Amino acid sequence: MDLLNVDSPRIQNFINGKYVDPVETASIKYTAVTTPHTGKVIAQCPISTSKDVEEADRVQFLIRFHHLLNAHIDELAELIILEHGKNKAEAIASIAKGAETVEYAMSLPQLIQGKLLDVSRGVTCHDTRVPLGVVASIVPFNFPIMVPMWTLPIAIATGNTLILKPSEKVPLTMTRVVGLLKEAGIPDGVVNIIHGTENAVNAIADHPDVKAVTFVGTSHVANLITERCHKLGKRVLALGGAKNHLVAAPDCNIETTSTDVVNSFTGCAGQRCMAASVLLIIGSHEELLNRIVSKASSLQPGSKPGEIGPVIDQQSLNKILGYIDVSEKAGAKILVDGRSWTQSRIEGFWIGPTVILHNNKEDKALHDEIFGPVLSIYQCSSKEEAIEIENNNPYGNAACIYTTTGATAEWFIARFSAGMCGVNIGVPVPREPFSFGGINRSKFGNFVDITGDGGVEFFTWRRKVTTRWGQENLDPKLRM
Repeated sequence: MDLLNVDSPRIQNFINGKYVDPVETASIKYTAVTTPHTGKVIAQCPISTSKDVEEADRVQFLIRFHHLLNAHIDELAELIILEHGKNKAEAIASIAKGAETVEYAMSLPQLIQGKLLDVSRGVTCHDTRVPLGVVASIVPFNFPIMVPMWTLPIAIATGNTLILKPSEKVPLTMTRVVGLLKEAGIPDGVVNIIHGTENAVNAIADHPDVKAVTFVGTSHVANLITERCHKLGKRVLALGGAKNHLVAAPDCNIETTSTDVVNSFTGCAGQRCMAASVLLIIGSHEELLNRIVSKASSLQPGSKPGEIGPVIDQQSLNKILGYIDVSEKAGAKILVDGRSWTQSRIEGFWIGPTVILHNNKEDKALHDEIFGPVLSIYQCSSKEEAIEIENNNPYGNAACIYTTTGATAEWFIARFSAGMCGVNIGVPVPREPFSFGGINRSKFGNFVDITGDGGVEFFTWRRKVTTRWGQENLDPKLRM
């Protein structure tokens, strides 16, 4: 900021290492700064409000929290490995992904200042974002830290207090994280954790002080929570299940595609809503099939990077085994059979990578969310058949096309029925400021997304102000 060579510059606050205007841009008041040598006005200094102080404090706490996440990354990763089963690389990556949202939230004082416009002679309009108050997030087991970080930093940075209900299956990680929040200086009562199951969820949804609820889990529960909250007039954003389709065009790069597909359906033991669950191959493409089978067969159980961890519990394991058994009985070919991992282990909930080649489009494994390291493959006669299958699935979370031709990629991207699409990317997760979220039965409630600018929109409401200061409004003695 050049303060010497600008005529009467307007001074800015310095927050988070940046010069920024006060939060309520349209209503800034300035006081004149004069030089004692001549009494001449040399600058305009803003008179900040309490909101500016609050914004600065939130950002400083988030900066310290971000530092502590990185400082304790090994400890947190070990907790995730212990209570969830991810391998070390997956656990660390999930913490890093959560930290990305914290970084985004650190920038919100600069991003949500609102707009100011002269709309007519002597009339201006401006808007500001106002926090909702008490908000709640109900999060699943599959990402003990990353999914809570989708909402927690944004909710706080926009001025709300948060009630977090972790999955009862993975309560350790966020219990430790709130200790780091406390260490970072968060005021008491800003973030609260409630452990429990269905009764806790219902109590959160029903509580009159809770103004908005986010949920991530199955479509069935997402729909129930949405209906419950809407009956009470509350905002709700509930992400449901997924059945993500990858399409391999005849001209796809075989090595890249096979590696990407295997990483997508086996990563985190398939327990992620972005996992590939169906591969639609246009034509026979035997070479691609063989490479997928070879790479999936080489994977080993364990917690080291590149190994496959267990699934969360016996109920989940039984569900996965059931779909494999039913597919086999219906005539599908089991190209890679992960059931051997279950049979060879006495303890734990282990299931290896499983690749099923279907010959019937009606097989249940092609349509239901399995949530395990299972890939269903179906060979299509044309791109039209592939897009018809993808469009007919009830979910709408993610879809991807593998091709080396731009025209093919554009054709599929324009026709996929999914909120998050990829080209040669098996897990097309957007990064802030772009938001995470699907369509159809993958998302319920108020139709914004859960991270990025969608999260800001969800956790705030806009105050719109129209102002006129004409000469007729002034005391006659003050009129020019």
